[in-house]
Amino acid sequence: MTTTRSEAHAAYDAYLAQCPARHLLDRISNKWVSLIVNALADGPQRYTELSRILVSVSQKMLTQSLRTLERDGLVTRTVTPSVPVRVDYALTSLGESLVPVMRTIKAWAEENMDEVLAARSTYDAAPGV
Repeated sequence: MTTTRSEAHAAYDAYLAQCPARHLLDRISNKWVSLIVNALADGPQRYTELSRILVSVSQKMLTQSLRTLERDGLVTRTVTPSVPVRVDYALTSLGESLVPVMRTIKAWAEENMDEVLAARSTYDAAPGV
């Protein structure tokens, strides 16, 4: 019995460790991926621009994150021959479909940070912690 693509799609369950959707969820929940998607939401960026926007990301981590996003079809890499070589990164239509989710998560974190810090302080001050 063959499984159709729609049947296989319906069988994805990110709660299961070996599910491909779980691996994708792991990837897109990475902090650098989230920030890269947000940085590219306004249009293509050069590698150096991304490294400037994403303060404290190492060159290795930025390169690795961009490669995995490219592999997953979320980002395109365009090389323009020049001196020095120009490399631009842009979101694909699939990557653009992720932008609203990532922007919402980023905004939520920024808007709720004071409350989270207060909760941490209360928790850390409680006896027995």
